[in-house]
Amino acid sequence: FHAGTTMKDGEVVTNGGRVLGVTALGSSALEANEKAYAAVNQISFNGAEFRTDIGYRAIARENV
Repeated sequence: FHAGTTMKDGEVVTNGGRVLGVTALGSSALEANEKAYAAVNQISFNGAEFRTDIGYRAIARENV
């Protein structure tokens, strides 16, 4: 999902802010997390940053 973006010359562009929400499905929270971060690592734009702490509570609950 994206927000704060627009199309310019056939490409999605942004001028900053929170612009993407990357999600994934898996047979476990760990698998979904790995797929989501694999997708995140394929996305780049000037100034891009992403959190690395998302999903770990769900993964920990599965492993109890």
